Amino acid sequence: MKEYTTEFIRNIAIASHSGAGKTMLAEALVHFTGGSTRLGKVEEGTTISDFEEEEIRRGISLSTSLIPVEYKDFKINLLDTPGYTDFVGEEISALRVADGVLILVDAVSGAEVGTEIAWNYADQFELPRFLVVNKMNRDNANFRRALESVQEITDKRLIPLQLPWGEKADFKGVIDLLTMKAYEGDGKKEAEIPAEFSDDVETARMELIEAAAEGEDALLEKYLEGEELTSEEILRGLCEVVRSGAFVPVFVTAGSAEIGLKPLLDAIISLMPSPIEAKPAVAQGKDGEETLRAASDGPLAAYVWKTTADPFVGRITYFRVYSGTVSSDTRVWNQTKGAEERLGTLHVLRGKEQFAVKTVHAGDIATVSKLNATTTGDTLCEKGHPLTLPVPEYPSALYRVAVTPKTQADSAKISTTLTRLAEEDPTLSWYNEPSTLQTILQGMGDQHIDVAVRKAETKFQTGINIAEPRVPYLETITKTATATYRHKKQTGGAGQFGEVVMRIEPYEEDEFAFVNEVFGGAISSGYMPAIEKGVRGVMRDGVFAGYPMKNIKVAITDGKEHPVDSKPVAFEIAGREAFKLAVKDAGPVLLEPIMNVRITVPEANMGDILGDLNTRRARVQGMDTEKGRSVVTAQVPLAEMQRYTTDLRSITGGRGVFTMEFSHYETVPAHIAQEVVNARQKELAAAKEE
Repeated sequence: MKEYTTEFIRNIAIASHSGAGKTMLAEALVHFTGGSTRLGKVEEGTTISDFEEEEIRRGISLSTSLIPVEYKDFKINLLDTPGYTDFVGEEISALRVADGVLILVDAVSGAEVGTEIAWNYADQFELPRFLVVNKMNRDNANFRRALESVQEITDKRLIPLQLPWGEKADFKGVIDLLTMKAYEGDGKKEAEIPAEFSDDVETARMELIEAAAEGEDALLEKYLEGEELTSEEILRGLCEVVRSGAFVPVFVTAGSAEIGLKPLLDAIISLMPSPIEAKPAVAQGKDGEETLRAASDGPLAAYVWKTTADPFVGRITYFRVYSGTVSSDTRVWNQTKGAEERLGTLHVLRGKEQFAVKTVHAGDIATVSKLNATTTGDTLCEKGHPLTLPVPEYPSALYRVAVTPKTQADSAKISTTLTRLAEEDPTLSWYNEPSTLQTILQGMGDQHIDVAVRKAETKFQTGINIAEPRVPYLETITKTATATYRHKKQTGGAGQFGEVVMRIEPYEEDEFAFVNEVFGGAISSGYMPAIEKGVRGVMRDGVFAGYPMKNIKVAITDGKEHPVDSKPVAFEIAGREAFKLAVKDAGPVLLEPIMNVRITVPEANMGDILGDLNTRRARVQGMDTEKGRSVVTAQVPLAEMQRYTTDLRSITGGRGVFTMEFSHYETVPAHIAQEVVNARQKELAAAKEE
């Protein structure tokens, strides 16, 4: 593949709901431009995009593929993103490095929840976009209905640049309102517009000219004075309104039948911005923010948007150059990690196919293998000119599982493997939960976790078992109590002696406070650390349910010591036992994590959602309507939300989405607390027997 300079590059993400035909459209565009000799098929597992074993097995995209398309001396870097909501992190990463986005919508299904998610993220990144009504050759395909369904979810005006030449089985090609020609099949054959479409074409053309006129004051003036705009002027005005995001042009295609490809490629080149024309990147420099021009002679700034593990090549790092150039066999500085990296051979990927390149210019996307420290979200630059590019915000994890190694050999590798998986995917994370002593892996849904576990096995040779995680309950007290404990042990020779009088009370300001209120030297201050150690040990393991304790203030008020037999271990034991006795009289309660939950569903599902929330001990905080969808905010115990991702999908047919984040801890109702305590004690007893 030849080298392309900045002005001849277009970085375009393809995003949509799962099943709208992104992978097949990318496949058709590569085939149409001569990048492949045959058209692959998703169902046969032969597409360029979905080359991972797991993608072929499931028949869906699981990660973003880079598919460069060479057309008329331009290179269009297509980023084929997954549409399934579990893999939204991949979509965010792709949109972060794109300069424009094609949002596909199925001509039968119209706008779906994935369309809306893609649209909202495109808004967030302020990206110009095309709406592509795809699969126009399907039975029941309806261009107008699909268009109206998208218009319902956005305030932006949708302006058809093309009309379909026929629908369903009669879909022959597209009628282009810019050139006022009809294009049959893939678009190489040009024809006059059939007479039966002339009225529709006339109306749509007027709308298009009106939109183009709004792009420039001079054009608007000319238009309002009744003068005709030339094709060049229309195109110039359209460029303005598309790139500013005021209007969204609409195209029609049938990817699998290779219809409407050439006009779409022509529009990408003429209307979508090159990296030079796109919104400039802003990086954090030594002296504050720096605006970067997409120029090869600028300071180096490259953003790492994706990393993958390849069993043969090792780690593959995908990056986009925002400023400067990157060459093979050079050294760069990783500003995020504060480490130097040596770059080997640079490659441009097309699916899994690699093309070696010597230099990557500003605006281009490429890969490099075997970097040591670099992970997703890092910035590569020159050491003498440090720059940090912003990392997008990823949604917080919604689905958690407890992971355990399958074998003894796996236990040595499990933390390294989980770290590697989380480095590749910013929506995956893991941590050790101290209150349940479990390793928790969290992601966006069951499919997401399932794919991660399979990847751990196939790519990192680490076997992982998963189970539902235990809820990280805590214990605390509700009133003040005192206790005295004397530890006395006589075993010939030196004995052990320590007596502690202790007061404990609820303490909201912090998790724990320990104070010495002993007057007159009844206990030497040197023994206080030992008493505190004893108390902390009990707090870590819990008193009545085996969960860690918090929000407790411990005051040592009195005690006794022996001039010979007292030693730290005696006071540690006395402190421990006195604390246990005091807790029993201090109104001990179990606390559970409460989550802030925000659920967005179609209005028709609202009743079912509220009914379901009632069974989950939820406190509904508010209800609202947003763009024709209902939004419920509620506080719900984590114990009731463990598998909500799956339940919400089944209640709403996949159209509901939710976000969840930790809010606070709250007392568990007594009847539920007793069940939790009984279950936990059984568990601890079983663990002891083992």
